[in-house]
Amino acid sequence: MRYAVSAVAVAGVAALALSACTTSGSTSTSSAAKGGTVTVAVVNDFTSFNSQTPQGNLDTNGQVGYLNGSYGTGFQYIDNNYKIVHDDKFGTFEKTSDDPLTVKYTLNKDDKWSDGQPVTADDMILAWAIASGHYDSAKFDDEGNVSSGTQYFQIAGSTAGVDATDFPTVSNDNRTITLKYETPYVDWELVNPIAQPAHIVAKKAGLSSAADLTKLLKGLPKGDPANPAPADPTLKKAADFVNTGYDVTAFPTDKDLLVSSGPFVVSSWTPGQSLTMTPNKYYAGGLKPNVDKIVFRIIPDANAQVTALQNGEVDIINPQASADTITALKQTSAKILTGAQASYDHLDLNFGSPVFADAKVREAFLKTIPRQQILDSIVTPVDSKAKVLDSQIFLPNQEQYEGSVKQNGSDKYSKVDIDGAKALLAGATPTVRILYNTNNPNRVDEFQSIQASAAKAGIKVVDAGSPDWSKLLPGGDYDASLFGWISPGAGTTQLPQVFASQGGGNYNRYTGTNDLALKSQTTLDKDELTKIEYQIDKKAFADAYGLPLFQLPGVFATTSRVQGVKYNGGQSGPFWNFWEWTVKSSSSK
Repeated sequence: MRYAVSAVAVAGVAALALSACTTSGSTSTSSAAKGGTVTVAVVNDFTSFNSQTPQGNLDTNGQVGYLNGSYGTGFQYIDNNYKIVHDDKFGTFEKTSDDPLTVKYTLNKDDKWSDGQPVTADDMILAWAIASGHYDSAKFDDEGNVSSGTQYFQIAGSTAGVDATDFPTVSNDNRTITLKYETPYVDWELVNPIAQPAHIVAKKAGLSSAADLTKLLKGLPKGDPANPAPADPTLKKAADFVNTGYDVTAFPTDKDLLVSSGPFVVSSWTPGQSLTMTPNKYYAGGLKPNVDKIVFRIIPDANAQVTALQNGEVDIINPQASADTITALKQTSAKILTGAQASYDHLDLNFGSPVFADAKVREAFLKTIPRQQILDSIVTPVDSKAKVLDSQIFLPNQEQYEGSVKQNGSDKYSKVDIDGAKALLAGATPTVRILYNTNNPNRVDEFQSIQASAAKAGIKVVDAGSPDWSKLLPGGDYDASLFGWISPGAGTTQLPQVFASQGGGNYNRYTGTNDLALKSQTTLDKDELTKIEYQIDKKAFADAYGLPLFQLPGVFATTSRVQGVKYNGGQSGPFWNFWEWTVKSSSSK
């Protein structure tokens, strides 16, 4: 299972290597046709219409959000070479000043939500309020809980660098906003000011219109943690709805949750089985689909995905890559696309756990982690050249990787050192509860390897795994966790998201790199940014933050029925270019 990183995320990833292997056994003639259904197998079930909260930040939720416009599409998207592509048919944006950094966004006059309501500057103001933390006055304790003041919107990412001192300027026609940043923001081009529909959020907060919500926001002061004002009850209602109101366990009876600004809307969902999306008839952007239905089929097991593809039950699969999966696919007539993912598995230690309050215990436990054994079991059969991942910041195909590894201190954990672990423990026999996804074979293998190795040093590793691990991850009721990050492949906002104290992805409550992570967002000099990233990487290893395990290899496979699928190692997976998909109409010879 993979965990998605937020919309304006992640240390830049170099263009991935692409290879394709095609075997054809077709005996029919075909031609591309407008319309048709494409069925895609996905590992994880859907849990939320808002993938940008800590509990909703799951890959499948993000992929649904990519199609319905609540995440990753709108003014721009990231292509399979990790380049930012503007969609000028939805709206335009431009930097109008470097000092102060000023960016102007203008919507297409024909943009509408799927309920027919216009997309306006009110929607962009709401998205800015959510992403910026402008109204927050909260202070936090060492456990990450609010100790005073108010935190309104809870996001999976970070507000670092996004806030502006002044309320955005709105045009008279209510289609343009202008953001003036107090300090330069390194990822300004990845800010996409469309999130939830303001008219729906206003309704849930007891207001009569989106304009009323904007009026409320404009009248409220910037939050001041040093002198917090009482929480505004209406904004609190709006924020509570955005934070948790989109989380679902069944297809919603409240149709307000389905309202979309993107090319598709969710039309049905049977939990544990499938989710169906159909075109938004009001969508006026440039990513209009050729197909008239996309179905997500929930198939966690890789072998079952291959079988479903072979039987024609699904058209596209993106299973967890393994030697068995690749071998099985080569025995089918599928088109196989492989490459590196902008994704990696890692073990994180919970700094809020009493077990790991002592740095010596953290270091001792990490000395027992059999990373090479885990790599050889899971990745080497797919990629014989793969190596253990030795950076918390960079992936091996990034130019900064080797330089960071040379200085970050990761060599301390290059080999299992049971004797060194015992010496650090000095007779102590700690118990470590590890959270992971019990439905993911790779994570099960990782857990079992760690459990067996740690036992040799007297550390008892307890199984705290769960199929609902993603819901448990933000709560911190564990000592360590095993999961994977997957990114869009562009930007640097992963740094405060994961390594700042109040980052929405800082699930292990680590504070050692807070200032560096925040500084990274206002550093426009590339060399200076690299220095900061090197410092974060080094500090994380010095503090025994946890260990990166390996970069994940990736594989897509498609039937000959669907054309236009291209490999992308980012978090949108095969959906990244859905508007290029076509379905063949066939007739037998």
